[in-house]
Amino acid sequence: MRLVMGLSGDIDLTRVERAIAEFRHARPVLIEDGDGAIVALGVEDLDAEACARLDVVAGGSARLVLTGKRLSRIGRERAEPGAVALPRLDAQRIECLSRRTETRLDAPAHPIETLDADALELARLSFVTPAVVTFPVRAGIEREPCLLRVSAEAIRGFRARQAKTLRIASRAPVPLEGAPQTEFVVFRGGEGMRDQVAVVVGEPDLAKPVLVRLHSACLTGDLFGSLKCDCGDQLRGTVQAMAEGGGGILLYLDQEGRGNGIANKIRAYQLQAEGFDTYEADETLGFGQDQRRFGFAAEMLRQLGVARVRVMTNNPEKIAALRGAGLEVVADVRSTGRRHPENVRYLATKRDKAGHMIELDGAAAPAAD
Repeated sequence: MRLVMGLSGDIDLTRVERAIAEFRHARPVLIEDGDGAIVALGVEDLDAEACARLDVVAGGSARLVLTGKRLSRIGRERAEPGAVALPRLDAQRIECLSRRTETRLDAPAHPIETLDADALELARLSFVTPAVVTFPVRAGIEREPCLLRVSAEAIRGFRARQAKTLRIASRAPVPLEGAPQTEFVVFRGGEGMRDQVAVVVGEPDLAKPVLVRLHSACLTGDLFGSLKCDCGDQLRGTVQAMAEGGGGILLYLDQEGRGNGIANKIRAYQLQAEGFDTYEADETLGFGQDQRRFGFAAEMLRQLGVARVRVMTNNPEKIAALRGAGLEVVADVRSTGRRHPENVRYLATKRDKAGHMIELDGAAAPAAD
């Protein structure tokens, strides 16, 4: 055992990473905390066949754990997560309670246990629907050879442990259109199991405040030019401003969909097509206003030698996060994109509900839903 632990390095980190993989495939995980333990699994891809197998093991004691946002959306107004009893595991009922817009909960929502909250955090880390099925461990199940075991403490400390692993994995010059003197620096660690990229434009003077942007990845906007947002415009406009203004550093962070993941982002887009605004759509899926974390971005900047910054952003949360992580923010600069009928409602919602510093005077009228 000592040899295996030595080969694995940080065993707690490794187990949580493996548990994330299990959750992404709707396979159960055993979460332990002292004398307590539960079996937990994410609800995505949970079909009738899997429910039938699990029903035998759960013995009528399963619960569906939902966030407070989701419960409020289905008729049980509450700020905290809650649990719905599942005397029988029914894939269709679980799907309806977890994601469907027309659903209204016809049963009470009970307070959750600490281990239920740990299971919900594991779902968030996995970028799946923030809903989990849990049930107590019954005699003999802990000896099931394919059942991964992970401690609750390891789940709770995962993000902090990940932040400490942040390091530069590779770097090279990558000339860009309009910014031929550009270097890409790839970081590993810091947030989940994903790589993050610092794009160093020009030769920023590290003795002075450096122009910096924290840009969360947006596949639809950055790559395909989606009209639903202004992300692509902000990305290219930032690089251009840095190239023309003495250089800067753009952190391209893999936090798609405000930290919800690409699958949930597209689910939210479908809800927006049905009339929800961007935050209402996320809440319907069980998410809060913003799941992103920016503390590790400050560490990326520190490893690049940056201590003082001018932040190019409309989001006050990014400014607060950098200050909270110990960087000196000497100024903030607006980052703007084109306004048109397809994105003006989205921008107005971010301004009105999340306090983004966005000017919309003279913007085009919103497109009809």
